[in-house]
Amino acid sequence: MFDILMYLFETYIQNDTDAMVDHELLTDELTRAGFHQDEIYKALNWLEKLAALQDTDAYPYLTRVGSKSVRIYTNEEMQLLDTQSRGFILFLEQVNVLDFTTREMVIDRVMELDTKYFSMDDLKWVILMVLFNVPGKESAYSQLEDLIFEEQEGPLH
Repeated sequence: MFDILMYLFETYIQNDTDAMVDHELLTDELTRAGFHQDEIYKALNWLEKLAALQDTDAYPYLTRVGSKSVRIYTNEEMQLLDTQSRGFILFLEQVNVLDFTTREMVIDRVMELDTKYFSMDDLKWVILMVLFNVPGKESAYSQLEDLIFEEQEGPLH
């Protein structure tokens, strides 16, 4: 499923191509690209849920918490997001790429992936997808792109 998300993001979204809205046409194209029907359905459902997170007040409790909150991860989240991944999410919050709402959107989308192995690179792509799809986060998206794609020399301090 993650491969399909990556394919869609790189082919349609990141290249400023008009994304096809017709699920049948998109499913046909993805099938021709070699993806399996059930994985296509899961990926499209994942994207629909991402869009739905923006349209609803999915995290009403966050308005009470504020921006200085500390995220406590569940056991399931810690199994999928290793220490390095959780540290990266915290770093992105500290440099204002993620706020508490987008952080929760990222964690929600990660947990909905149908995978047992999840890498730091996968996390970066999920964060890019979330930020790209949240209105008003263009600057954060651009900042993350710079962080990811610029070659860093030496440690980040």
